Amino acid sequence: MTTDPNQIPLTTLEPEPAVTCSTCAACCCQLEVILLTDTGVPDRYIDTDEWGGDVMARLDDGWCIALDRDTMLCSIYENRPWVCREFEMGSAECLEERNGLSTIYR
Repeated sequence: MTTDPNQIPLTTLEPEPAVTCSTCAACCCQLEVILLTDTGVPDRYIDTDEWGGDVMARLDDGWCIALDRDTMLCSIYENRPWVCREFEMGSAECLEERNGLSTIYR
């Protein structure tokens, strides 16, 4: 069998690893989360922004107060804000935030 020198060789690319919340760096947990609807977020996790709106509180390190630092998972997942529910795992927005976070440490 001979190969045609005019053919472009076939290259197999490594698949991107699947994006899951359990293997993520929780980069979305550094974004400001405005509370637009009542999803049952406990009051101790709610703060007021400079315009008087309800937002998820953040600790001094900038991360969401509801983020469990040991597991990097949401500690109030069943009662997470609407915005967090809409920020889909593996979506373009998710991947953009992940990419932005990974370039900070390069």
